[in-house]
Formats: sequence, C-alpha cells, structure tokens
Amino acid sequence: MTSYEFTHQVPSEWVDYNGHMNDAEYNRAFSLATDAFIDFIGLDEAAREKYGYTMFTLETHTCYLKEMHEGDTFHITARVLNYDAKRVHLFLSMFNEEGKLVSTQEEMLMGIDQNEGRPAPFPASITQSIQTMYEQTKTEEQPKQVGRQIGL
Repeated sequence: MTSYEFTHQVPSEWVDYNGHMNDAEYNRAFSLATDAFIDFIGLDEAAREKYGYTMFTLETHTCYLKEMHEGDTFHITARVLNYDAKRVHLFLSMFNEEGKLVSTQEEMLMGIDQNEGRPAPFPASITQSIQTMYEQTKTEEQPKQVGRQIGL
C-alpha cells in the first residue's frame, strides 16, 4: 500500500470576509480528505455496496496553524494513530505548497453495518488496509496536536 495524500486548491467561495479560508472550509477540506481516505483503504462506493458497510465520524478536533488564501494548493496526509475492530483514530495534516503545516484534524471514525444501522467490525480487507497504514507509522512520535483539550 502506498502512502495516502489528498490534494485540493482553495476556491473563492471558501474565502471569508477576513480574506482567508474560513474555519468551516478547513473542516470541509478535512471531510473531503476523510472520504478519500475511506476510499483509499478499500471502502469505496462499490465496497460499501458489496459489504453493506460504511464509516461515520464520531468526533473531530481541528487546529488552525496558518492562513490559507484563495488559489492556494494544499495537501492532506493521513496517519492511523490507533484502531480496533470497529474504530479508527485518524490524524490528518494539511500542508501548504511550501510544505508548512497549516492545520490538523484528529478524528475518531466508526465502522457501521448499514443493514443493522449500528457499529460493526470492519470487513477483513479493510482491517488489513488500516493495519498496514498503522504499522507504517506506529513507532513515530505522536504529533503535538494529538489529544489536545480546549481550556484557558
């Protein structure tokens, strides 16, 4: 399995009255990247139909580190921090064209049996993809944004 990367450009409708990418649009970008990640691990539209299985986002935490502007290209990478039979703890990093980290999103995803409408273990092939991604980075230091709490 090759490494995952999602690339996009900031469209004009994502820019707010401050002249930079609106905070909601960072979340849209991460959502699009998460959908692409789900496809990347083998749970694309055909597999979702075949298995009657999908993934839901349970929780997210976004950190905004640098501004993005109209027309800026960004790349989002994904790292599996941990997983179990039904959940993936995912960390997404957004980089600008210069390779500088501009935003991060930590996510918890849950596998869902669409026929039952409830959490269920991943299909075996999906578990294998998730495990492969996890194994590639499990010994790396965790990003400093992981597990952050909001407070004064």
